[in-house]
Amino acid sequence: MVAGLMARRRFAPGINRTPMLAGLLVAALIALLQVLHLPAIDRLGLLLFDGFQRAAPRAYEDVPVRVVDIDDESIKRLGQWPWPRNTVARLTDLLGKAGASVVAYDIVFSEPDRTSPAHIADQLAREGVDAALVGALRKLPDNDTRLAKSFQATPVVLGYFLVNAPGGAEAPSRAGFAVGGSLPSAVPDFRAAIAPLPVLSEAAAGAGSLSLASDSDGILRSVPLLARQGQKLLPSLSLEALRVAQGAGSIQVRTSDASGETAGAGGQVVAVKVGAFEVPTMASGGLWLHHTLPAPARVIPAWKILDGSMTSEQLEQAVSGRIVFVGAGSIGLRDLVATPLRDRELGVIAHAQATEQIVLGHFLLRPDWAAGLEMAVVLVLGFGLALLLPRLGAAYGATLVVAGIFLVGAGSWLAFVQRGYLLDPVYPMLALALVYSTQTALVFYREERQRAYIHSAFDRYLSPELVKRIAADPNRLELGGEEREMTVLFADIRSFSRISEQLAPKQVIAFLIALLTPLCDVLLGRKATIDKFIGDAILAFWNAPLDDPDQHRNAARAALAMLGKLEALNGGEGRDAAIVWPGQVQIGIGLNCGLCCVGNMGSAQRLSYSLIGDTVNLTSRIEGLTKFYGVPIAIGSALRDKLPDFAVLELDRVRVVGRDRPETIFALLGDEKLAETAGYKRLRETHDALLSDYRSRDWEAARLALSALDGCAEPFGLGQLVALYGERITALSANPPEAGWDGVYEARTK
Repeated sequence: MVAGLMARRRFAPGINRTPMLAGLLVAALIALLQVLHLPAIDRLGLLLFDGFQRAAPRAYEDVPVRVVDIDDESIKRLGQWPWPRNTVARLTDLLGKAGASVVAYDIVFSEPDRTSPAHIADQLAREGVDAALVGALRKLPDNDTRLAKSFQATPVVLGYFLVNAPGGAEAPSRAGFAVGGSLPSAVPDFRAAIAPLPVLSEAAAGAGSLSLASDSDGILRSVPLLARQGQKLLPSLSLEALRVAQGAGSIQVRTSDASGETAGAGGQVVAVKVGAFEVPTMASGGLWLHHTLPAPARVIPAWKILDGSMTSEQLEQAVSGRIVFVGAGSIGLRDLVATPLRDRELGVIAHAQATEQIVLGHFLLRPDWAAGLEMAVVLVLGFGLALLLPRLGAAYGATLVVAGIFLVGAGSWLAFVQRGYLLDPVYPMLALALVYSTQTALVFYREERQRAYIHSAFDRYLSPELVKRIAADPNRLELGGEEREMTVLFADIRSFSRISEQLAPKQVIAFLIALLTPLCDVLLGRKATIDKFIGDAILAFWNAPLDDPDQHRNAARAALAMLGKLEALNGGEGRDAAIVWPGQVQIGIGLNCGLCCVGNMGSAQRLSYSLIGDTVNLTSRIEGLTKFYGVPIAIGSALRDKLPDFAVLELDRVRVVGRDRPETIFALLGDEKLAETAGYKRLRETHDALLSDYRSRDWEAARLALSALDGCAEPFGLGQLVALYGERITALSANPPEAGWDGVYEARTK
């Protein structure tokens, strides 16, 4: 008997909606996270772009940009930093005379030079040094003034740091701005600046921000071209150097709500134009950097210029007509940043590379449509997989997911190397992976629950082999009621009422368990399904819930094996000595086959997996006749036809209670081996002769056949059958039946 829940669970092939809905929900959730820009996931996209840069760095091209590096060797040769401003002035003069179009300092000269004569004179005066000497020092030119004069002679762009600390100065600015659209509110706003000395700022041709903003993981991926201090726009060092180099008066900024622009919210920067160069930017006014590998041709150590290692001709060839960035690359000066290509890179190199990209027109872009395309890919792939996976299965689904991830990644890579587009494949990849993982996990969980349920539902009613097969492939089950050709067995304990009368209730239960358990083991071993126990009776069947092509032979062999097991139990074999065994126990077994309806039977409150049909009813009646004919196993004619080589003997034609059509019933005496014995063949020949004479009303011939049968029937335990026919022949010969008598016996009881 299988619990009622089985009726509500169909294992037949079909689409389970729960994994599908879960997959759709996961895809929608990924799309929502994409809109919310979850930092942890966005960082994965940035790391992927870093990988693209390492795989395909920008090839260095000789453009009019150079870097003068105040490196460790320069500090070693020329003294510790900060150098006297006279030294910086001499460096500026040499670069200017060599024809540099602009000298841009990635250095903030925010404090007076401590080596200036006036500063030294003040120190000496405090120490009581001769006043005449102090006065003479005060008359010498100031180093900062000397540097300012150098700036006046050479186009110089100075740098400043932007901070949000209170009390800072206003950032100096020589650049004008023309804004197309609203004020670019997406540009970072700063409260103050750490600015150069006024005397130096006034002498310089321009000033730009040095502030670089690394991402949260400390990697520099972009350079801000713009910044704000309140309503005032400020250029970066690289943008200002380009402006001064071209002699441009202003910088044009176009925002997302400018005329002709349709994408993005107001206040987002779309592009910046300085002189002849227009730069597509991030919404904040930043420029994505496409880094190059270290390029020695780009960098000139400062010491080579200052100590004369480079001739004037060599220096002119290196810097003439070029924008020259001067920065401090010495490790001790800590102007180093991490990039996708290098853990430690000169900060000034970032400004130089930004300028190089602008001059070359080489940009990495996040187009306006990128986010929309990524969202569409998430929805199409995520929803598509959620709908297809339940139909494809895990293996084909995995292949589809791997192919989808590969195609999305390959598309992103091709967009990067061919167009410079930064299309983030992470969210589509996550959608594919998580939809697949979620649906597969749910299907796996559902299948495991199915297997566990099947085991709990069938373990006591099917053989372990059948349970294993059903659990491995639940779709083989067809529940809910179906017609099948089946073989049915009823087994009943003879004289159970007398046995119950002899034993106490607990002893009866112990006896039943001790008897029915090994008998059921025999049935399960022959692939039977045990339907139910009706008191002391067993109802079992074959060919459901799984097909059993050998159902008829399995049923016949199971019935014979049950008799063998009972004989062993009666002899004490395999029996618990503590069990009270009521003498020689006998059973009657009825077998038949035919069309039955099998499935969940019962009510909405309680169901069981069982079978109904005329075959079941007839089998029950056949089992009831075993006691009447004195045989342990009786079978119907339909099953007899399926067992042509078994030892089977016709018992009678019977009209059982509740049926109009008579049924020919047979005794199952043994298997094929017994059927080949001479004793069985003689028994069958003699018994067939008896039945022929009996049904033809030849009572004398029937008596002779009965006498012959009596001698060969005893070894088969058919004494009661012989006696039964003897009584009938005597009665019928004394009172012959009416014309039309067909020899059918009318059963009076069930």
